[in-house]
Amino acid sequence: MSARAQREAATIREEWLGLALSTRPCHRQAAEAAISELYLLAGFAPPRFHWAASPVTALATVPPGVRPRPDEPPERVQDWPVVKSLTRMAGELRGRVDAAVRGAHLELDQVVRREVHDPLSWTARRLVPVLEAAHDRPLRRTSWYEDVTAVAWQARHDALRRLGGVEVFSRAQKRQAHLWAVVARSCGWWWPRRDVCVLSERPAELRTEVCGEHGEVRLHHDGGPAVRFADGWDVHAWHGTRVPSWVTTDPSAERIGRERNVEVRRCAIERLGWAAYIEQAGLRLVAAAPDPGNPGFELRLYDVRAGTRVLLAVNGSVERDGRRRRYGLTVPWYFDDPIAAAGWTYGLSAGQYASLLRRT
Repeated sequence: MSARAQREAATIREEWLGLALSTRPCHRQAAEAAISELYLLAGFAPPRFHWAASPVTALATVPPGVRPRPDEPPERVQDWPVVKSLTRMAGELRGRVDAAVRGAHLELDQVVRREVHDPLSWTARRLVPVLEAAHDRPLRRTSWYEDVTAVAWQARHDALRRLGGVEVFSRAQKRQAHLWAVVARSCGWWWPRRDVCVLSERPAELRTEVCGEHGEVRLHHDGGPAVRFADGWDVHAWHGTRVPSWVTTDPSAERIGRERNVEVRRCAIERLGWAAYIEQAGLRLVAAAPDPGNPGFELRLYDVRAGTRVLLAVNGSVERDGRRRRYGLTVPWYFDDPIAAAGWTYGLSAGQYASLLRRT
């Protein structure tokens, strides 16, 4: 596949990524018209529509006149009758694309998957922390959030059509694909109940960072919320990990010491900076030694708490911003030698680690 095709594929990816990360106001009329037609295609009467300012409001608010249905439990969105039907419809469209690219268009599809579909799918999964915050619990993987309402599968078909002229749908299927595209361009997350469809406005602010070779992004902001909605509800994230607000706005060794979640502690220490954390926490330096796996940098071993020590090291490879990240690894209390502790993290002895040419 030519370099030109790869550049065009990247352009298509950026177009669809812009939709996934859009902070523009929703086009309510277009979204409602397209969703109403999708309901009809799924065998359901068009619903009433209820708009909310954020996902948490959408999930917490029962629209006027709506009684909760036993077959629509909030914790199992993927099992709602309308969701199941729409998921099946979208799956059939994806299946037609899969069948069409086998053989003649296989090379083109490999490029499209690498440059368009897979980066967008990866990014969609990194936006799930917003929905987990709205649900107030971790979510197991669900095709509704990560496949159907995400743009990856639509972008794949769009790229195949624009780059290779691949047309696989019947007239009716083209109409359905068009409706899905209209919804993606018109609104954010939505929840199709049998009688009412609840939709969330897009965020007023969304901050991400690029973290992959093909444009993948994840939520990140080091000075406030990564996602903020017009009603004030927000989500804080540090390099893709959802964290309490204090981690990004006011980290301290005292708060880190009280935090039980190891991932949140790691993020807070990185936000504060290891030098500041070591000073504030009063960590005792056990030993330091040149890092044989990373020439020019040191391994430093500190006491953290009873039964635990931390090995402070510098990443062997350069980050996207040109810097080398400093990170800490928890090691057993009995290590007094930083080199032995570093070897332990790789499953190596001190001598084996010392003989490394360079780690990454």
